[in-house]
Amino acid sequence: MMPLKEAYVRVSGIVQGVGYRWQAIQKAESLGLKGWIRNRPDGDVDAILQGEETAVMDMIDWMRKGPPHAVVRNVSVQWSFPVNLFEDFRIRGY
Repeated sequence: MMPLKEAYVRVSGIVQGVGYRWQAIQKAESLGLKGWIRNRPDGDVDAILQGEETAVMDMIDWMRKGPPHAVVRNVSVQWSFPVNLFEDFRIRGY
């Protein structure tokens, strides 16, 4: 088994009110990722992704496009090693 990686991802653009988080959950689960995603008060979306590096990278690639009605303008990524492991992938509040 490959070591787990963690990425903090922040997405800006038109990413709230377009089903971004709900479709992200489906994609993350299909990749076997754990973590969370949430809307930020400033209109961005941020997430913590935990899993094998290739799966995390696939998720970040998806996040650069998002669902059909999203307009992604910027994606920033900070890599680290997981300290606290999540049990699933879910939507989180502010």
